[in-house]
Amino acid sequence: MLLDFLFPNRCLNCQTIIGGQEIVCQICMEQIRFHHSESGDERLYERSHLLFPLREAYMLMNFEKKSLARKIIHELKYKRREITGKILAEWAAEKITLKEELPQLITTIPLHPKKLKKRGYNQLHLFAEKLAEHLHIPYDHELILRKRHNKAQALQDRNQRMKNRTEFQLNKNITHQHILLIDDVFTTGNTMASAAWELLKPPGNSLSIFVMALDD
Repeated sequence: MLLDFLFPNRCLNCQTIIGGQEIVCQICMEQIRFHHSESGDERLYERSHLLFPLREAYMLMNFEKKSLARKIIHELKYKRREITGKILAEWAAEKITLKEELPQLITTIPLHPKKLKKRGYNQLHLFAEKLAEHLHIPYDHELILRKRHNKAQALQDRNQRMKNRTEFQLNKNITHQHILLIDDVFTTGNTMASAAWELLKPPGNSLSIFVMALDD
């Protein structure tokens, strides 16, 4: 209680004091461009479908330059606020309706063990766990592994990004499953495509994707 008094939780955007289980105030929430749809997002689907076959594509927010959505994702990835993933999952559960034919399994884009050790957590795990709880389907964080330790996508040139298409490997024998693959931000789609093709190698597997934000 004393720490809450001395160091109160503040809105990421306007610095207003907010509850400990929040990241932005209600007024600033209105600045976030959420995606509302019961049939997925056409832009994300079209961009993804050019790279790999998929069934549905879902997104929570738009990731414009200097947007509040960008601040939130940055807080999740680099500021050691893993709780942000839980809050984003709660938003997703409120605002996004997946189709009736739900995926059978949720998995996430993995971090390389070196990056995981440095960061201390995978920013996608808590999000995936809470979303799986809401949908009443299982999750598996070890379904695919990352083979190489790469620089962040934003720091790579195009040639490096193309090489990353083979950076994952399937870690378990799983067939005839509809899998929901989760990532934080969809930018070029190369990372998602690399993981997707690994998941689609076994017979009968199909894929849908869910991203926290789409980078226009």
